[in-house]
Amino acid sequence: MSHEVSDLIDEMESALGDGAAIDVVFDQAPFIEQSIEDLSTEGLLGLAFAVVVIMLFLLSLRSTLVTAVSIPLSLLIAMIGLSVGGYSLNILTLGALTVAVGRVVDDSIVVIENIKRHLGYGEPKAQAILTAVREVGGAVTSSTITTAAVFVPMGIVGGQVGQLFRPFAFTVAVALAASPLVALTIVPVLAYWFLKAPATGQHTALDRSQVQEQERHGLLQRSYMPVLRAALAHPVITLLAAVAVLGGTLALSTRLETNFIGDAGQNTLSVNQQLPAGTSLDATDDAARRVEQAIAQLDGVDTYQVTVGSGNSGLQTAFLGGGGGANTASFAITTELTADQDRVEQELRAAMSELQDVGDLTVTTGQAGFGLPPIEVIVRAEDDHQLREAAQLVAEAMERVEGTTDVANNLASDAPAVQVRVDRNAAARAGTTEAAVGQALAGLLRGAPIGQADVDGRTLDVVVQLGQRPAGVAALAATPVPTATGVVPLGQVADVEEVQQPTSLTRKDGTRTATVTATATDQNLGGVTTRLQEELDALDLPSGTDAEIGGVSAEQQSAFADLGLALLASIAIVYLVMVATFRSLVQPLILLVSIPFAATGALILLLATGTPLGVPAMIGLLMLVGIVVTNAIVLIDLVNQKRDEGLPLREAIMEGARYRLRPILMTAAATIGALIPMPLGLTGGSVFISQPLALVVIGGLTTSTLLTLILVPVLYNLLGRATRSRPSSGVADAVFSART
Repeated sequence: MSHEVSDLIDEMESALGDGAAIDVVFDQAPFIEQSIEDLSTEGLLGLAFAVVVIMLFLLSLRSTLVTAVSIPLSLLIAMIGLSVGGYSLNILTLGALTVAVGRVVDDSIVVIENIKRHLGYGEPKAQAILTAVREVGGAVTSSTITTAAVFVPMGIVGGQVGQLFRPFAFTVAVALAASPLVALTIVPVLAYWFLKAPATGQHTALDRSQVQEQERHGLLQRSYMPVLRAALAHPVITLLAAVAVLGGTLALSTRLETNFIGDAGQNTLSVNQQLPAGTSLDATDDAARRVEQAIAQLDGVDTYQVTVGSGNSGLQTAFLGGGGGANTASFAITTELTADQDRVEQELRAAMSELQDVGDLTVTTGQAGFGLPPIEVIVRAEDDHQLREAAQLVAEAMERVEGTTDVANNLASDAPAVQVRVDRNAAARAGTTEAAVGQALAGLLRGAPIGQADVDGRTLDVVVQLGQRPAGVAALAATPVPTATGVVPLGQVADVEEVQQPTSLTRKDGTRTATVTATATDQNLGGVTTRLQEELDALDLPSGTDAEIGGVSAEQQSAFADLGLALLASIAIVYLVMVATFRSLVQPLILLVSIPFAATGALILLLATGTPLGVPAMIGLLMLVGIVVTNAIVLIDLVNQKRDEGLPLREAIMEGARYRLRPILMTAAATIGALIPMPLGLTGGSVFISQPLALVVIGGLTTSTLLTLILVPVLYNLLGRATRSRPSSGVADAVFSART
C-alpha cells in the first residue's frame, strides 16, 4: 500500500499544479520491510547454525541434509496454516517462524539418529528404518503434541497481549504440529533413498554387541555414564543438590527486573508542547518555531511535522492521543532507519532542556507501550476542588519516584474566559430576554451570516459584522444592547466577569477524573510501578477521592496474571498428554520436574544480560514448558520399552539413558543453535520480542537438559523401587506404569 501511494505522488502534484509539493512525513513501510528482512536473515542464520550442530553430531553429510529437509517443509506447512487462518506475514508471525526453526528439526533428529543406530547394527535398510521409526514414533508424536499444546491457553489471554501474541502462538503451534508429520513420513523415505547401509563385510565383522561396546567407549557416554551411576547410587545427594538449585532459582527471581513488552524500535518520536492556558495561537506558533529549529538541527532526523493548535493530524492523534487548544503544539518526528534511536532521543531531550520560555515539553517514543502511556495514574473525585487538589498531590508524588520524567497533569491549569450571566429580572424590566441578549452578542462577536457568494469560482460565506468588537471585559460590559425600551449597556442587564475554566472535562463511570502521566526512564517498569504505588499509599488524599495506577503498568499486571494462568494451564495440558502417552499417573509427574529447573537457566541469562522479564520472556517460559519435557518423554519412553523387554529396573534406566543421550543433546543443541542469532541482535529485527524469548529458551533448555539426564532417571528409579517393594496391586501398577 505504501509503495502504491508513493507511486501516485508525482501524479497528484501534477494534478494540483501551481508548483504544489507533497512531502511524505510518515511511512511505516521502510521500518516494516527492514524488520522483516532482518528477521528473515536471523531465520536463515538459525537454520545454518542448526545444520552445523547436526553435522557435528552425525558426522554425515547425507544424514544432515535429510534431517535439515524437515525445517523448510515444516515452515511451509506453517505458512499454509497462516494463509488458511487469515494471518499476515508480519513481525510477530515471522518471529514465530524464526523461533520454530530450531524446534521443528528435533523430531527428525530423533528419527534419523535412531535409523543410523539400527543401520550400524547391520540390519537390512528397510527393516532398520521400520524398526527405528516404530521405536520412536510414539515418543516423537506425544512430545511434539505436548510442545504445541502449551500454546492452547493463549486463547484465554486478553487485552493487547492476546491480540499481539495469538498469531505468534498459532504460527509456532502449526509449525510444531507439522514436524512429526515430516519426521515420520518424509524423513524415513529420504533415509531409505540416500543413507548408505554398512557394507556386507562390515555386517559379518561387527555384530550388535561390538557396535554397542564401541558406543560405550565414545566420548559422550564415557563422560555421562559414570555420572549417572553415581547419581543412581546416591539419590539423596542428587535430590539435595536439585533442591539447592531450585532454592537458588527462587532467590534469583527477586533480583529480576520486569517490563511490559519493551521498545518496538520504531523510528518515530513525538514532542508535545504545552504553554500557559490562554496563550494565543500566534504566541504558541512563535514558541513552536523555536522548538522546530532545535529539531531541525539534530542529526538522524529524517522528517518532522508540526501542528499548532487543536487540529491534530491522524498521525499525531495516534501518537499523542488527540488534540489540544490554541496553547498546545505537537511534533511528529521520523528518524532515519540507520540512526541510533536512543542517541537521537537523548540529543532531542538535551536540546529541549536548553530552550527557555517555550512552555512544558514532553518527549515520547512513537510506540511506547504500544499506544499506552508508560506511567499513568487516574484520580477520581465528585468535587472539582478536591479533584484538583488530589491530582496535584499525585503529580508531586510521581515526581519523587525514581525512574520517571515528564510528569504531566491534565488539570494543571485553567483557561481564562469571559462569562456573561444575564439577569432575567433586569432584562425583563428593560424589555428584552436572555435569548435576545445572546443573539446580540453573537452578532457582535462572530458576525451574522446572511448568505453566500461565488468569487473566482469559489463559494464564500457572507458575514455582516455589527460594530467594533470590544477589547476587554469593561468594554464588553459597556457594549450597547437593543431592547424594547431602547439601547442599554450590557452590564445593566447582565453580570460580565472574567473567570477561570478547565480546558477539558473527563469522566469515568460517571465520576470526574484527572489523569497524571509520566515517562519511565528505567527499563524496570515493575520496580517503578512498585515505588509509585508506595508513594500513592503514603498520600493523604482529600476525603472522597482515590487514585489508581493505569496505563501500561495496569496492562503489565493484567498480562502477567493472564500469562501466569496460561502457564499453569499449559502444565496441566502437558500432564494430561503424558498420562495418555505413558498410561500412568506418576510417570508424568517425574517428567514435570524438568520444568522448574528450566527457570534456573532462564533467570541466569536474563540477569546476566540485564534483560527484564516482560511479556515476550513470559511467552518464552510458556514455550519452554513444552520443549523441556520432550527430552524426558523420549528418555522415559525408551526406558519403558527396555523394561517391556525384561530388563531389570536399574539396567533399563542405564540402557535407555545411554541410547537417548546423543539425540537429547542433539535436539537441545540444535534448538539453541537456531536461536543464538536472536539474542546476539545480529540484525536488530524485532529484538524487543525475539531477544528476551530466545534468552529464556536458551538458558532454560540448557539447565533443564543437564538436569533431565540426571534427575529424571534418579526419580524414575526411586519410584520404581518404591512400587516394586509394595505388595502387588493393580492400582499401584496403574499409578506408576501399566507396563510394570
